[in-house]
Amino acid sequence: MDKVVFLDRDGTINEEVHYLHRPEDLRILPGVAEGIARLRRAGFRIVVVTNQAGVARGYYGPEDVERLHACMNRQLEAAGAKIDEFYYCPHHPEHGIGAYKTACRCRKPGTGMFEMAQKKAPVDKSRSYMIGDRELDMKAGRNFGVGCVLVGTGYGTEEMEQAKREGREPFYDYYAENFAQAADYILRREENRTERETKTIESDKT
Repeated sequence: MDKVVFLDRDGTINEEVHYLHRPEDLRILPGVAEGIARLRRAGFRIVVVTNQAGVARGYYGPEDVERLHACMNRQLEAAGAKIDEFYYCPHHPEHGIGAYKTACRCRKPGTGMFEMAQKKAPVDKSRSYMIGDRELDMKAGRNFGVGCVLVGTGYGTEEMEQAKREGREPFYDYYAENFAQAADYILRREENRTERETKTIESDKT
């Protein structure tokens, strides 16, 4: 089974832009390309799962989303990184137009996009993670059964502080100020797990 890092898109990989769909407006956040490259070298499959209500509202089409994702991967590949798969939800239960107005399984915090990735190749949930800047990202990750890392970019800091003001329990497993810290956390956990497994194997041999 694959160990996977699922990524939200806007506010996590790139700067938050209202209904981003034009390649010329895409700005990859600092440290993201390096973080993705490190995770890939550690054997993680990198999968984007993003809600795109702009398609549902008729602001732009699926072809615009795909064009933006192609541009994103070109920028990341130039820096030694790459997204393995992109999944997006084009639906909205209230504001969608035509066939896009539906309550679907793929819209986060639903797990439909995660399940699409699972169908392509089995996911080792015990070694997989969701990185995002919204509570709904964390809920989606928990619903699917993977570790959840909230990043302070995008809306992350705001949503963390709001939860604290309301006295709610953390809705994430770890808070990272930025993507580089999120990658550090995941890689530390992976290294610790590998060390534990190595010690177990050595112990079994004695």
